[in-house]
Amino acid sequence: MNRVSVIQNFIIIACQNKRLTHTNAVNWTFSHKLLLLFSLLGVALMFASCGTMGKPATNETPTRGNIHIVADESFQPLIETEVFTFTHLYKGAHIKPLFKPEYDVINDFMTDSVKVIVTSKKLSDSQIQYLRDTLIIARTSTFAYDALALITNRSNKDTLIKYNAVKDIFLGKIKKWSDINEKSKLGDIKVIFDNNKSGNIRYFKELFDIKDSLGRNFYAVNNNAEVINFVSRNPNSLGIISVNWISDKNDSLTMSFINKVNVVAVSQQYVNDGSYYRPQPGFIYDKEYPFVREIYLISRETFAGLGSGFINWACAEQGQKIVLKSGLVPATMPIRLVQIKH
Repeated sequence: MNRVSVIQNFIIIACQNKRLTHTNAVNWTFSHKLLLLFSLLGVALMFASCGTMGKPATNETPTRGNIHIVADESFQPLIETEVFTFTHLYKGAHIKPLFKPEYDVINDFMTDSVKVIVTSKKLSDSQIQYLRDTLIIARTSTFAYDALALITNRSNKDTLIKYNAVKDIFLGKIKKWSDINEKSKLGDIKVIFDNNKSGNIRYFKELFDIKDSLGRNFYAVNNNAEVINFVSRNPNSLGIISVNWISDKNDSLTMSFINKVNVVAVSQQYVNDGSYYRPQPGFIYDKEYPFVREIYLISRETFAGLGSGFINWACAEQGQKIVLKSGLVPATMPIRLVQIKH
């Protein structure tokens, strides 16, 4: 109902079925006129209290407000840095990041528990349609490129592994370290990942088209940090983590993690030229390292609020420089690769 319709309805009620003609309008009693006056004042007060109809009754803007976002725990070091920098640039912006496994991140978004999420999984077509049916448009922005790193115990001398060997470990065809290197004195391979609801393990199951549950030599802990600590104490283990946890060479925490383990170099899927690649920015950028994925910022905001402001900033120059500093690859900023000849 528009404003003109509202005013017309108030006049009709005030007149109490009297027609506004030139003949009877002049015969109105004082009470009729008083009622009409109060009715029109009510309309004015209603518009004043509503402010701008159809807009949120909040002071939130792209750089001011109080919200929380939910991010995949794999990207905690990067997102904490992004949020810290943004909120220090914009003092009126208060963003609380919460970190959960991928399954819970998506679930929170679909149940409207949060307006902005960070994940490596795009929404499915059915999820997008469900949101559209409730008049919600999910907006997805590619924010950065991440890689899944394979890590081993420091005592494990096997720091090179073929792509197909990784595949065979997931398919259950390779179960012992001696199946990879016949000289290895290590026993059964224990594959350690971060969580049963993890996006890390989902990535490999989709990559290798695994429909069934994984073998008994696959174990879940609680997060990426626990994977690193477990691998550092168990020589037979092979850990799977987001490289985001060990990629920022200027961060003391990530450096303490990387000093505990080996980062395995992997060959390409279809190229067998003896080359192996670690999850470093240059090899992530050109995808010579085979296990690369995108990081998405997804919003369901219905107006230009603080969540949208954070996403726009993170995908712009300042936010992308933080991605680069963190040892990942920016998605929206050009990268210049320099080849060093030996």
